[in-house]
Amino acid sequence: MSKIRVLVTDDSAFMRKVISDILSTDPEIEVIDRAKNGLECIEKCKQLAPDVLTLDIEMPIMNGLDALEKLMNECPVPIVMLSSLTKEGAEATIHALELGAFDFVTKPSGPISLDIHKVGDRLIERVKAAAASKVRLKKQMTREAKPVSSESKAAPVTSATPVIRTKIPSPPAVMRSQVGGKARLVVLGTSTGGPKALQSVLTAIPANFPAPIAIVQHMPAGFTKSLANRLDSICQIRVTEVVDGEYLENGTAYIAPGGFHFEVRQVNGRLQAYLHQEEPRGGHRPSVDILFESVSQLTNVDKWAIIMTGMGNDGTKGLKLMKELGDVTSIIEDESSCVVYGMPRAAIQAGLADNVAPLEKIPELLCKLLH
Repeated sequence: MSKIRVLVTDDSAFMRKVISDILSTDPEIEVIDRAKNGLECIEKCKQLAPDVLTLDIEMPIMNGLDALEKLMNECPVPIVMLSSLTKEGAEATIHALELGAFDFVTKPSGPISLDIHKVGDRLIERVKAAAASKVRLKKQMTREAKPVSSESKAAPVTSATPVIRTKIPSPPAVMRSQVGGKARLVVLGTSTGGPKALQSVLTAIPANFPAPIAIVQHMPAGFTKSLANRLDSICQIRVTEVVDGEYLENGTAYIAPGGFHFEVRQVNGRLQAYLHQEEPRGGHRPSVDILFESVSQLTNVDKWAIIMTGMGNDGTKGLKLMKELGDVTSIIEDESSCVVYGMPRAAIQAGLADNVAPLEKIPELLCKLLH
């Protein structure tokens, strides 16, 4: 098997060497070259055609964001960003993900992190996942080149997990917030590729959406606030980083803060957020499973659960419990649009998918189901 060919880009000679050394410890990875700024990165990327590149954000001559945008237009390649743990770094990282970066890894202690080895395992994991996404992208492009009938009809998922392709009508001007006195709640879990997927889904949700949306996006502390603010600025619905104890309102999406688990509880007949810092579940805090498991305990609530792109299987156990303890309708992102087909695949293989749809069809389908 050929090795994953990586181009490392950072303005610090020390960081270039350390990052290269970390990646080279894995026998499946080969660092083919290094670049000291965005301009040099673009030139070497065109010459060497790496499988993956790592890209620092703060660099002279051409910064990481400008290089990323140019690369996505001229020679797309899976990119893992290296980000600082600052407010500015978080905002730049969210922008990088919007521009098409595969994922990011935070430098533990600033632009020159002597302790970068602390995130070495995560960096290697993300580079490998990015390389796999390149293979998936080629397969998707091959599939998209084949004609697809626009008359295919949506249907409940079977073992063949058909893709929903029907054009779903826009929701009516007014949608009721309750049916038969029941509250409504949508829960959503996602990971790698999630920020861009969330933007695609949430920007298509109407302002009068008749339920709150509780979201777990795997992301470190400090980054979820920037994600929520960015989404809030471009969505019709309100998007916010959830606060412990606040009541969940219709037409609002609540994103779990990095470093905290997010549960939903019933207090005096209302849905209320509860945050805590118990041990990570499956390496994640927040955890999709913990959110879903808390929702499984809610009574007299109509529930919809969505699982989108991400590594691993977070959300499958929680969705299984939701189905065992009550009624819930699930929507799972189809493989064709996933950046990483891990979490959706786990849910589908467990037989938990009521509907499978590509990303662009999820908002329409959700509105149809709630109507």
